[in-house]
Amino acid sequence: MRRMIIPIRKTGFVAAAIAFALLALLPLRQMLDLFAFDRLGLSARSATGSVWRGALHDAKVGSIVLGDVETRLNLLPLLIGEARLTLDSSSRDGDFEVAVTRTRNSFGFEGLSGRFLLGGTALSLPISTMETDGLSGRFSRGRCIAASGRMIVSAAGLAPMLGIPAAFQGTARCEGEAMLIGLAGASAAERLEIRLFADGRYRLDLMIRQPDPAIGLRLTAAGFTRGPSGYAMTVSGEF
Repeated sequence: MRRMIIPIRKTGFVAAAIAFALLALLPLRQMLDLFAFDRLGLSARSATGSVWRGALHDAKVGSIVLGDVETRLNLLPLLIGEARLTLDSSSRDGDFEVAVTRTRNSFGFEGLSGRFLLGGTALSLPISTMETDGLSGRFSRGRCIAASGRMIVSAAGLAPMLGIPAAFQGTARCEGEAMLIGLAGASAAERLEIRLFADGRYRLDLMIRQPDPAIGLRLTAAGFTRGPSGYAMTVSGEF
């Protein structure tokens, strides 16, 4: 009998092709478990479909409701050891698109663009909506290594207290181990700082320089603490 000899390179190609084919047939739920996307705070009531085209139903990131989200796993990045999951949603809970990535030593999100309704979340701040434009962040070995993009936050609950349109906007950057999104109000007397940490913690610092005693009383009644630079409220937690 004549033996068939397959070159090593061809053997590797065939093995890779088989692995890709098997991966492409995985149900979405098994893929989420395989790449541990739940460790990034991503959860859902149910997951349907395959890695090629699937859907997460009643999805959340921590306490932020995403609603029903379409998903797909980009297979080519797997060649360099990166799992890249694209999420796309157009629902009453939010209209957005983002790619969530994981490697052996890093994770992050890229190109988050869209609008989110934040009512009913556990952030405990008077924030109603959030809009993002190309917001991206990456963490490696517990530290922020890259951050970019813009965010606009509407804090409608502050408008009656301050007598101004309470909107904040700014950009993202790394500060120490955290991803920092520094947002300023229209009058530059209000500032909101959002810090995201690699271990899933977040911290929000809302600071208002307000010399008007009457408005200061309303801020104090709303839970702000008076300090040397004005009034401040800090909320921290984890996804």
